[in-house]
Amino acid sequence: MKIGICSDHAGFEYKGRLIQYLESKGYEMKDFGTHSEASMDYPDVAHPLAEAVGNGEVDLGIAMCGTGNGMAMTLNKHQNIRAGLAWNKEIGELVKKHNNANILVMPARFIPFDEVAEITDSWLDTEFEGGRHQKRIDKIPVRQA
Repeated sequence: MKIGICSDHAGFEYKGRLIQYLESKGYEMKDFGTHSEASMDYPDVAHPLAEAVGNGEVDLGIAMCGTGNGMAMTLNKHQNIRAGLAWNKEIGELVKKHNNANILVMPARFIPFDEVAEITDSWLDTEFEGGRHQKRIDKIPVRQA
């Protein structure tokens, strides 16, 4: 499985650590940046990640910024992207199980790295439940009149 990953400056350290962690578990990683702790604008890395998930260049995505909200807002502007913000293991499971999130977003300034790894594992290991949840997901895209 190929996973795309991005962060802003607030998530830069965790991004590097998470790449190493996931590669050690056999995942292929594609880093969309940022590549330093210098202040930057999260949309500059979020949009390319969303496009890569949307076009199948990567299977899933992970994004981190200070609160996770900026990344989630930006990523969810893209059709067929369901970026779910998770700050604990249970929410990480539920964004996959109920929302079929294809991008996991985490708040780097508010959780320790061991929780980032635990949330990521739970999200990756959880299967989408389908059923009534698929019906709801089908209603997410904005339909043009």
